Amino acid sequence: MLSYREALGIIFERMDFERGERPPYVERVYRLSRVHELLAAMGDPHRTYRSVHIAGTKGKGSVTAMVDAVLRAAGFRTGMYTSPHLHTFRERVRLDGAPILESDLCRMMERMSPILATRPEVTVFEIITALAMWTYAEKGMDWGVFEVGLGGRLDATNVLEPEVSVITSISLDHINVLGDTLEAIAGEKAGIIKPHIPVVTAPQRPGALGVIESTAERHEAPLVVVGRDWHWRRGPRDTGMTEQRLDIYSAGHKASPEYTGLTLPLLGAHQLENACTAVAAIEVLREQGVKIEREDVRRGLANVDWPGRMEVLGRAPLVVVDGAHNPYSVQRLLDTLGEYLDFERVHVIFGAGMTHRPKALIELLLPASHSAHMVRAPHPKATPPDELVEMAQEMGHKARAWDSLQGALEGVVRDAETSDLVLITGSLFVVAAAREAWARLHGLPLPPSDPPGVY
Repeated sequence: MLSYREALGIIFERMDFERGERPPYVERVYRLSRVHELLAAMGDPHRTYRSVHIAGTKGKGSVTAMVDAVLRAAGFRTGMYTSPHLHTFRERVRLDGAPILESDLCRMMERMSPILATRPEVTVFEIITALAMWTYAEKGMDWGVFEVGLGGRLDATNVLEPEVSVITSISLDHINVLGDTLEAIAGEKAGIIKPHIPVVTAPQRPGALGVIESTAERHEAPLVVVGRDWHWRRGPRDTGMTEQRLDIYSAGHKASPEYTGLTLPLLGAHQLENACTAVAAIEVLREQGVKIEREDVRRGLANVDWPGRMEVLGRAPLVVVDGAHNPYSVQRLLDTLGEYLDFERVHVIFGAGMTHRPKALIELLLPASHSAHMVRAPHPKATPPDELVEMAQEMGHKARAWDSLQGALEGVVRDAETSDLVLITGSLFVVAAAREAWARLHGLPLPPSDPPGVY
């Protein structure tokens, strides 16, 4: 059987749009026909279980994790497909909440290898998508919950015929690929809407919502709009800074919510929106006759696990990691930090890829910060720390470049007052490195990892 390194090598020897230069988002590059043909060679595994399909700019991973957690709480066997990963590639293909085993990944890639050998144009993301879909079929999953990788219309996951499609908050991101207007990006996200299949959307700005509404109408797809058909309200603040409470109710039921006192172990006002979006999708499934009790929703949300999103690692000083990587998400992060956490000064540790528009992120972060510390994100397209410092200086802010994130974390935490907040953000790659650095600093078990140099 293949070794784990060999199995990953088969995947990552192909064209990788995720880590390389992203080509234009056009059909001659992102060809769904190629994915259909690949899956046909495997027996169309994605047709053997029911699915939920989730697109969006922000929150799609969180909503995916929430829907998956609720389905598992209802007793279903689930496969959850997300990207990118934090620590190990295996996180992308989860079964019943756990990352795929190395042995299962090796076995599946050995089976896929001869199929791939005759298809040299298949990309990395298409291989991973097919791997997940085939694995879920092989393991007899009841449901597959799939997060879109990029866009939606031409994403490899868009071969699905789901029970419900979900679109989370849309903002400007990947503008060089998806378009430079909100409406253009919404058009790509709305590409997951299919004839007669219900769609749930999170609250959207008017331009994006208009595109979603017109697309749903054209496909005669029933549309549920969070903020119109389903609502949420935040409950009492949790002083332990580990969870939050909320009520969720349908239009006209504010006085008697369908869900009261739900517990969510994810912080941030945006996670309340995500939770309501996930519950609205679950309610669509319930209307279709899927056996999900409201108590399953309560237990599922209470147990959702989605690290690296406004995650509190330490206290005195507070140490928080968050994978905010576009201006919209950074602004939401800053807006909600003060609502959930008590602190005096903010010390930012920042690193980002070139495609994340780091200058726009720095422009938002630094005015709210007492000190700024620039690090290199562990990514081939990472912006060098010296360049990040130059960007900060051009805006009139001081910043320091560090040789390593480990050194930055240790130094900033050491020098911070106990009442301060140390915020590590810029990309999920930085968040993953920070979580690993924190574990080393405190002698904690390191998260699982992959062999160096495999991707």
